[in-house]
Amino acid sequence: MSTSAHSPAEPAATVTDRLVEANGRYASEFKDPGMDAKPVLQVAVVACMDARLDLHKALGLSLGDCHTIRNAGGVVTDDVIRSLAISQRALGTRSIVLIHHTGCGMESITEDFRQELEHEVGQRPSWAVEAYTDADQDVRQSMQRARTSPFLKYTDDVRGFVFDVTTGKLREVLPVS
Repeated sequence: MSTSAHSPAEPAATVTDRLVEANGRYASEFKDPGMDAKPVLQVAVVACMDARLDLHKALGLSLGDCHTIRNAGGVVTDDVIRSLAISQRALGTRSIVLIHHTGCGMESITEDFRQELEHEVGQRPSWAVEAYTDADQDVRQSMQRARTSPFLKYTDDVRGFVFDVTTGKLREVLPVS
């Protein structure tokens, strides 16, 4: 006699199955908040995709307060500029907050990752890895990319930070003057 809650013929639930199930519970109690896509605080936050960063909680944000753009490293890339341009020009954001963090995986890989992918799949990625060894310097580089992009309308309030994953504190990184 099996003690499993699932019959042996049932395949094990995947993580995606669990997420879909959780969404069903969420949707059953969902109330339309009556918001549009324009963030209340007119801010876009660009941050690393690291699962340890709970941006809304860490920044005291609520649903609808900001646009959140996440990628590996929180680096300002062409695709981030695309998202920021849409955020500003179509949806009214005026401020940009950039957040890198301590212990980022981007500090432990190199641009050789592209070559490794090419060897594995037979095609070299068109994108750069954007690995870095100095989070502060990379924040400065990302601030510079945002501030000098011709596609961004509002570049006066671009600020960068490093989030400490052990203390939860943000430390501001000042641009090079």
